[in-house]
Amino acid sequence: MFTGIIEDTATLVSRIAEGSNVHFTFQNVVAQELRVDQSLAHDGICLTIVHIDLAHNHYRVTAIQETLNRTNLSFWKEGHRANIERCLAANGRFDGHIVQGHVDTVGTVDEIHDLNGSNIIFISYPLGAGITVPKGSITINGVSLTVVDSFPNAFSVAIIPHTWDKTNLGQLLSGSKVNLEFDILGKYVQRMHQMQQEL
Repeated sequence: MFTGIIEDTATLVSRIAEGSNVHFTFQNVVAQELRVDQSLAHDGICLTIVHIDLAHNHYRVTAIQETLNRTNLSFWKEGHRANIERCLAANGRFDGHIVQGHVDTVGTVDEIHDLNGSNIIFISYPLGAGITVPKGSITINGVSLTVVDSFPNAFSVAIIPHTWDKTNLGQLLSGSKVNLEFDILGKYVQRMHQMQQEL
């Protein structure tokens, strides 16, 4: 489990396709603290460490076709700066919200507004992919954020300068594709509502 509090960013140094899978190699000093089989979230995607090169601070993760289909991984190129977060330790602080590392859908950045002290982003997503509520939680590229305005298939979030600079959210442009994970409580409510309608 994760909390959406980003530790750092890692730089993609290579991507190699093997059958329907793709191997991604990243560089970050966190490699010195990782171990093979450990889970590490990249832009909100829970991926398993499969190889570590301590001499170069490199580590490799593998994405299967299902993960490639559900996320923005297909848009990643060498040099991509991914938000990374290790799993929450049992004695760690719970500073964000419950994040599973299971991306629900890919959203599109529609507008970005500089508010001279913060930035507000409007993001749309496929209708029915999830629900948001004002002041509820949403994960964008692995970052735990609070919804400002909520619409049937869109929402907005306000981002403070620290988060804007520390994560890759500051690199977003209109049209950028982002990984979205909706709040787990909201997903249960949405599913129960769907089941009631099916009766």
